[in-house]
Amino acid sequence: MADRPDLAAMIVPLGRALMADELPILEEHGLSMWAYVVLTAVDGQPVRTQSALAQSIGADKTRIISVLDDLQRRGLIDRQPDPTDRRVHLVSITSEGHKLRRAAQTDIQRNEERLLAQLSPQDRRSFLRALERLFSATR
Repeated sequence: MADRPDLAAMIVPLGRALMADELPILEEHGLSMWAYVVLTAVDGQPVRTQSALAQSIGADKTRIISVLDDLQRRGLIDRQPDPTDRRVHLVSITSEGHKLRRAAQTDIQRNEERLLAQLSPQDRRSFLRALERLFSATR
């Protein structure tokens, strides 16, 4: 095996840099990182319980309540009691939430082009394909 840094040693600093680049973009859209994560997790998905949502994004379910409250107050998500268990709330994205998430993602990905531009088109396609495959393998 070639002498190279461990994957985490390469990916974690890259992830931190990408997240730091995203923060001002998210702020322009009026979103926190957690709000964006929530909108991304519920967009295009079937309705989810708050508990399942928290688990899927790696957040404590009590930690995201204030994020959900804010998103609901702003009309970006809906929360309804589960008809089979009123102690459980179902979370879904609204059309406004979908539009805002897409706009933020478009701006984030436009900003990512600076970094991806350092790769040839073939290397870019290969990198993104490999990254998607590794990401899927961890789920």
